[in-house]
Amino acid sequence: MRRAIEDRRSVRAFTDQPVDRAVLETILTLARCAPSGANLQPGRFHVLTGAPLKSLSDALLDGIAEDRPQVSEYSYFPRPMPADLKARQRAAGFALYDALGIEKRDLEGRKVQFQHNYRFFGAPVGMIITIHREMGAGCFMDLGMAIQTMLLAVQDAGLAACGIGAMANYGDLIHDHLGLDADEMVVAGVAIGYAADHPVNEFRTERDALDVFATFRGFES
Repeated sequence: MRRAIEDRRSVRAFTDQPVDRAVLETILTLARCAPSGANLQPGRFHVLTGAPLKSLSDALLDGIAEDRPQVSEYSYFPRPMPADLKARQRAAGFALYDALGIEKRDLEGRKVQFQHNYRFFGAPVGMIITIHREMGAGCFMDLGMAIQTMLLAVQDAGLAACGIGAMANYGDLIHDHLGLDADEMVVAGVAIGYAADHPVNEFRTERDALDVFATFRGFES
């Protein structure tokens, strides 16, 4: 398990090798083993491949080309973003673009790269994750644990994935296109497949040292 946790990364380039449905079913069954308050098990996972995946991706890209307004039903990031976190966000973004050979001032190149989110980075499987609109903030935490469990199961299965929070920007379009139930809110997307040999997949973000985010009390001898 430790190896799966340490090796997991966000992969943004995939081969076209298909993923067997039975493998995905096992991964999602494991994801549902994650803990949840009062066993509510929040979240639904809509899995797409082939023509349905291309149709959704095309609809998203058409919406962007038509300057469709972004509509997200929840705030992913703090508003406003504190300066220290903004610096961290920028550093991660610049490192990603550097791995792709995109200059900091190449706004068009950065825009084109960002649109790859809506192509699910070329992965053969795309997933849309939703939550019931009436669920409380704690249920988002529970859904996050299910997503993380799923990502580790993906890694354990020899596959790769990338979470796509940007999908929520067009949650209304996705909701209509997929004919989701009225009570479903689009939370995120996930791309799943086999990692391609590509420079972008060598990009890794840094993690804080233990003493930055953790304190220990009562352990002194």
